[in-house]
Amino acid sequence: MIAEKSAPLSPISSFSRRSVLGGIGTGAFLAGMPGLAFARDMAPAFPGLTKIINEYVADRKVAGMLAMIGFGQKSPQMIAAGRLSLGGDKPVDGNTLWRMYSQTKPVTGMAAMMLVEDGLLSLDQPLSDIFPEFADMQVLVDPEGALDNVEPAKAPITIRQLQTHTAGLGYTIISKGPIQKAYLAAGLTPGRVSRSPIPGMDTGAPTPDIMTFMKRLSELPLVYQPGTQWSYSLSHDVLSAVIEKVSGKPLDQFLQERMFGPLGMTSIFYNVPAERAADLADNYAPFAGALIPIDPGATSIFLDKPAFAFGSTGLVGTAGDYDKFLQMLLGFGTVGNVRVMKPETVKLGMSNLLPETASTKGTWVANHGFGAGGRSGLGTEVSPAGTFGWGGAAGTSAFVDTVRGLRAGGYTQYIPSNSYPFQSDFPKYVYADLIGSAQTGAGNTSP
Repeated sequence: MIAEKSAPLSPISSFSRRSVLGGIGTGAFLAGMPGLAFARDMAPAFPGLTKIINEYVADRKVAGMLAMIGFGQKSPQMIAAGRLSLGGDKPVDGNTLWRMYSQTKPVTGMAAMMLVEDGLLSLDQPLSDIFPEFADMQVLVDPEGALDNVEPAKAPITIRQLQTHTAGLGYTIISKGPIQKAYLAAGLTPGRVSRSPIPGMDTGAPTPDIMTFMKRLSELPLVYQPGTQWSYSLSHDVLSAVIEKVSGKPLDQFLQERMFGPLGMTSIFYNVPAERAADLADNYAPFAGALIPIDPGATSIFLDKPAFAFGSTGLVGTAGDYDKFLQMLLGFGTVGNVRVMKPETVKLGMSNLLPETASTKGTWVANHGFGAGGRSGLGTEVSPAGTFGWGGAAGTSAFVDTVRGLRAGGYTQYIPSNSYPFQSDFPKYVYADLIGSAQTGAGNTSP
C-alpha cells in the first residue's frame, strides 16, 4: 500500500547514509514462487505493478516511471506512465534516459570479472600489486574519530574486498566525522548530482582524473580493517582505476569494447550526447510534499564530460540497454549469439563473494550475500538462491533471478531513494503479480 502523501523530508536528513545510494532486496515474499512456471509461459500483464506506477504519477510523487520485465532471453515487457518532467509534454518511453547511479556498480563489477577471466586479475590479489601506494595502509581506531589516531592494517586490501565493500574504504555519503571531511577536501566524491548546491549534500569537486583519485585515497586512513566489515564505499571507483591500469584502457572504453558494443547497448553513457538531452528525464528531490527539480535533463550535469568514468555511480542509459546487461547475466554471459563472458565467470560474479572474516551484522545486507557489485542470494527464505541486483540513488532498481529465469528493472528519478518505498518494494510488486498469474493459470484465483 502506498501512502497518499509522502512525509516531508528535511534537506539535511535526506542526503545521508543509506538514503543516497541504496540497494534492493528480495525477501521472504518469495516463499510462494514454485508456481512461476505458469507465469513465464503466460506473459503476465502485471496489473498490480501497473497500478502502483500509475498511482505514483497521478499523485505527482514522480514525473514519470517505467518498469521493464523479461524472462530468459525473451523480449521484455514495458510499463510506462508520466512525462520526463512535471508539466512537460514528452512521455516516458523506451528512449528515456535514466541516471543509473549505483546500478553502475554491478556493471563495473562484471567488467572486473572479465579481467579475472582473462587471467589478469584474481579475486584474492592484493590491490598493492597494482597500486603499490596501497601497501602498508593505516586504519582509524575510531571510524568517526581523529585522523591521527590510527593503527597499521592487519591485512592487505584485495580485489574481492573491493567487489564486496569490505576493503575498509569510506564514502562521503556513509562516513562521518573527520574522514568524511577529508574525503570531501580531497575530491573523493561519489559522483555527480547537480550543477547547483543542494542543502545538506556537499559533494565537493572531484579529483581531475582517476590516478589523482587513487593517490589521494592512498594517503588517507581506512575506516575499518580490510576484510572485517561490510561498509558501503567508493570501492568500485577504485576498481575503475584497477581496470584501467590492468587493461590499459579507461573504464568507459573497456566497457564499450567488451560489453556495451558487443551487446548492442547503444544508449548508455558516461557523458550524455547533446543530441540526447531531450531524452534525459529530470531528476527531483521530494520536499514538503513537492518535487524540487535538482537536475533538469535539458541542462543536466551529465551532459558534461566527467572527470573520469566513475565505477560506482556514473552511468546514464535507457531501461532497454540496462535490460541487455541483465539479459547477459541471466544468459550467463550470452545474449543471442553473442558471448561476452564465460558462464562460470558470471556465476562466480553473482555468487556470494564476501570474505568469511567480514561481518554484515547491522547493515542493509545483513543475512544476504554480496557479489560483484550487487546483493546475492544465499539460498535462504530471506535471501533466495539465484537472485542478484542493486539499486541507484535516484530510485531505480534492477535484479535478476536465475532460478526462475526473471529479469526486472524499475526506473524513475527522485533523490534520495528512500523518499518513497518504490525502490525497496519493486521486487515485491513484480513477484506479487507473477504469483497471481501463476495461481490463475493453475486454476486458483484466490489472493
